[in-house]
Amino acid sequence: MTVDLGKRSVLGVEVNVIDYEAAVARILEAASSGGALSVSALAVHGVMTGALDITHKYRLNRLDIVAPDGQPVRWALRLLHGERLLDRVYGPALTRRVCAAAARRGLPIYLFGSKLEVLEAWKSKLAIELPDLVVAGYEPSRFRQMSDQEASDLDARVVASGARIVFVGLGCPRQEVFAYEHAKALSMPVIAVGAAFNFEAGTKEAPDWMQRAGLEWLFRLALEPRRLWRRYLLLNPLYCLLISAQKLGLLKAWFEREQAPSRPLRFG
Repeated sequence: MTVDLGKRSVLGVEVNVIDYEAAVARILEAASSGGALSVSALAVHGVMTGALDITHKYRLNRLDIVAPDGQPVRWALRLLHGERLLDRVYGPALTRRVCAAAARRGLPIYLFGSKLEVLEAWKSKLAIELPDLVVAGYEPSRFRQMSDQEASDLDARVVASGARIVFVGLGCPRQEVFAYEHAKALSMPVIAVGAAFNFEAGTKEAPDWMQRAGLEWLFRLALEPRRLWRRYLLLNPLYCLLISAQKLGLLKAWFEREQAPSRPLRFG
């Protein structure tokens, strides 16, 4: 079954009611036709970056696809809007499906972000698992903002490579900013998938039962408590509180506030 029912507000962030099949189909259609398509898969942390920052909310709400990556985001679509998706659209799983479909269609991909050793490990894995997939190019993050010229040069390199799909792993929210700022210039799908880079390079993922139960955050917190404790122990309860407020019809004007960015951020 293919589900693509448009967008619904989760704390003011417009999230697509979409499944894997529809998301892959839209990405492959844009890749084949040379159309710009900005894509991200957001879990709780990603939604909260928009809920708490009206300028970033503006960017997120202009992405073409914001897939419900986390189970709590899928559950929010049901609680708030009655949308009963059978599954979330998990970024790493979406990445694998898009790569497999791109291999079948002969559509080259480009990898941008993370560290060089991560990219090389993922590229080696792809060569084994999907030998027909062409990796047209890859380059690591600079871990800083780019100048306008550097951003323009990056776009030119990606286009010149012959790639038809770009996967971006800069971490949230930098990768969503990148998708917002670059998709039109690249005229191809730009997919912000973050943790997929590390997972595909060999980092251990949460067990399936934890993912189904919405406990992936707990698994990641146990692995990296010093880096992630604020994200999960502070943002998760606040997310639940704000979802309750939206369900009760409270803070409506606050959820709807947006502000266009005054300048590009050029994360790279």
